[in-house]
Amino acid sequence: MATTASGSSKDAPTNPRGIPFAPFVDKVEDYVTSRAEVEGTLKSFQEMISKYQFMEVNTQRRAAGLKDKIPDIQKTLDTVQFMKTRKPGSDPIETTFELNDTLYAKAQIPPTEEVYLWLGANVMLSYPIPEAETLLDQKLKTAQQSLANCEEDQDFLREQITTLEVATARVYNWDVAQRRKEKNEFEESQAAAKSD
Repeated sequence: MATTASGSSKDAPTNPRGIPFAPFVDKVEDYVTSRAEVEGTLKSFQEMISKYQFMEVNTQRRAAGLKDKIPDIQKTLDTVQFMKTRKPGSDPIETTFELNDTLYAKAQIPPTEEVYLWLGANVMLSYPIPEAETLLDQKLKTAQQSLANCEEDQDFLREQITTLEVATARVYNWDVAQRRKEKNEFEESQAAAKSD
């Protein structure tokens, strides 16, 4: 019966992103029928806890990356929306822009119908302003949704880790109680044998 605790069933319930629910141990007897199965069950619970902790660390890293990226996307979107309001024939605006972490340059920006967006991996593309605005708006919404999913997954993973820690404690305590029971029965049988 200890194999049912592994949670490897394909039709096991999961959260919306496919992370499986941890088994809830209400009655230890549903997971172990004898003390011989305790070690295997505890080991499978520990493996599951390790997997959830690994997923939690990765989700935290992903959320941190999104928290860094979202303000940049928002700032770029705001700039594109400002550029969209500029009318042809307007005076150029003077601005300071970042070349590197500590290097800035001044520039005169005339009204324009296109912007260049840095896409990453040494790729920059020219977009008409309405397309750039749409693209950035979609990227922002996607990043915000991904961050919300990460935060939801972090809560879910913490819950599953706690559930497994409680399950581990219940199985361990059941094992201790069974040992005491067996020891008491052995001592009683020894006492009964001596009195005969």
